Amino acid sequence: MGRVETRGLRKEFGGVTAVDGVDLAIEDGELLVLLGPSGCGKTTLMRMIAGLEAPTAGEIYIAGQLVDPDVPPRARGVAMVFQSYALYPHKSAFANIAFPLQARRTPAAAIAPRVQEAARMFGIGGLLDRRPRQLSGGERQRVALARAVVRDPEVFLLDEPLSNLDAKLRATARDELKQFQRQIGTTTIYVTHDQVEAMGLGDRIAVMNAGKVRQVGTPQEVYDDPADTFVATFLGSPPMNLVPWDDETLLGFRPEHFLPAGVANGQVAGAGNGDALRLSLRVRRIEYLGADRLLYGVLEEWGNRAEPPRVIARLPISVAADVREGEAYPFAVPKRALRFFDRATGMRKPHGRA
Repeated sequence: MGRVETRGLRKEFGGVTAVDGVDLAIEDGELLVLLGPSGCGKTTLMRMIAGLEAPTAGEIYIAGQLVDPDVPPRARGVAMVFQSYALYPHKSAFANIAFPLQARRTPAAAIAPRVQEAARMFGIGGLLDRRPRQLSGGERQRVALARAVVRDPEVFLLDEPLSNLDAKLRATARDELKQFQRQIGTTTIYVTHDQVEAMGLGDRIAVMNAGKVRQVGTPQEVYDDPADTFVATFLGSPPMNLVPWDDETLLGFRPEHFLPAGVANGQVAGAGNGDALRLSLRVRRIEYLGADRLLYGVLEEWGNRAEPPRVIARLPISVAADVREGEAYPFAVPKRALRFFDRATGMRKPHGRA
């Protein structure tokens, strides 16, 4: 079983805390994404699990066994794929994939079938005689993944393996990677700063910032019900709108839930029935995104504030076609889509009044 657990895991570098008391449990066969900005500690956390960094404090369990800091990576039952792929440039794709087996002194007769099977899984069976410089970025990525698979590890550790691919190839590779992980069922920890990758790949997402895990949940849970203002604004493009509600509270709502008051046939109910918060939006700028429009504006009649709160609405073109810059429009947010946060701590509040 490839369950991975960290308890109170901590890492300091010269007085700087990179990972600060992380408790995580990744279930057998699960794909967990570590998501966060650069410097949040996600790669350091992965490197400690891999055995490439020794923890300052805390414990790591792999397949139910406590892994001491002096246990080397090769003895942990993990296989890691790096952002750079780390392929040997002078070796063929076959030799790169076979290298972990050769290092284990696997009998030569058993190596070729396992390499060919791993190559078949990733559609690179016809490329095994080529060297890395003769392969595209996507092909090199597949070689790196095949090299990891051939080891038959308990756990895969993937450190931004798609970041060197162009946008179109990245989308294809993301789909292939998800299908592959489901097929083999190996526990997988995937590090990225890209929320699209995280939402598309993860069974669950662990959002990190400043060395701490801020929230763990399914993609829908962390998007719909963020635990704090960091998660609320890190996930989502555009991020969640946060506006002052009273002296102690911030009101949050997603741009796609901020709609013209007359729209929705049930998304935003009509005026007077009490299940939508009515607002007035003055549109300052419209951004065109093909099928959607982003409306950047301010909330009018928002208390006695000298500077009205800035907000963003995301509308389908069919709804936004008649909206003009400089004009004010009645908008509304369904009360079910409203979220409330403590202004001092940023933490989610269980309820508020709207």
